Amino acid sequence: MAKEFASTGDMSEKTVSFSEVGPNLYAFTAEGDPNTGVIIGDDSVMIFDAQATPRLANLVIEKVRGVTDKPIRYVTLSHYHAVRVLGASAYNADEIIASDVCRAMVYERGQEDWDSEFGRFPRLFQGHESIPGLTWPTMTFDTAMTVYLGDRRVDLMHLGRAHTAGDIVAWVPDAGVMFTGDIVEYKSACYCGDGHFSDWGDTLDAIRDFGPTAIAPGRGDALMGEGKVEEAIDLTRDFLESTYRPVARVAARGGTLKEAWDACRAACDPKFSDYAIYEHCLPFNVARAFDEARGIDTPRIWTAEKDRKMWEDLQGS
Repeated sequence: MAKEFASTGDMSEKTVSFSEVGPNLYAFTAEGDPNTGVIIGDDSVMIFDAQATPRLANLVIEKVRGVTDKPIRYVTLSHYHAVRVLGASAYNADEIIASDVCRAMVYERGQEDWDSEFGRFPRLFQGHESIPGLTWPTMTFDTAMTVYLGDRRVDLMHLGRAHTAGDIVAWVPDAGVMFTGDIVEYKSACYCGDGHFSDWGDTLDAIRDFGPTAIAPGRGDALMGEGKVEEAIDLTRDFLESTYRPVARVAARGGTLKEAWDACRAACDPKFSDYAIYEHCLPFNVARAFDEARGIDTPRIWTAEKDRKMWEDLQGS
């Protein structure tokens, strides 16, 4: 029996957790669904990743209002993917912050990505009719900028390409806590369809060099303590290497995408098949790894039509 396309069959509700990862710092997590970070300063709040729709963003706002009544002045986008950004309007923030590259990617592929992700994972787009349109950053930067929430300093940084070309992290130095977006995952598959395998490991090393005492990852549980942080970085690296290496070997000998798929499954299934969204991500990950191994630096623009064709081609015998 053919597998249901991507996550169209995943309609089960997830249990939400709102974990304090540092003083007035929180991670909104939901059993492998996209996470949101909350940074509370002396006079205002920053949201890190907005959720996919205003309805889902309101679940975050409800949690925020349980711990502070300070205004939400900033929404920061770790990258451009629809499930991260299309709920931004619910926060009524003064500014929406992202990297220069992130904003360029909204121009280049924002609508295609929205249509693609909506088709892949309908449950994450509850209340999609309330989305006012593409989310456009109002402030951008190249490699780094600092935002002050009163006296609390938040350093926003592009440390290198990883999950996308425009990923950023938020570092809160007074607490030693980092919000990484999808650069780091915890026991959830990395989506690599827009990724850069050759750079991702260096970006993980840059995160490690900060010595975070806690991380709010893109998916999976909040990571408390240096041991948990190290584990998550190591697991993320292992997932990436286990995906890319067998695919690159097939590409190097002139093999086919289907052969690369089989080689990747042989390497990854025994270790990662119980990870959240593993089956969803795998075809996109193999396709991107196969392209990168053949020297294609810029990830393809996924569309709803391309998604389904590739899924059918790879899932076939």
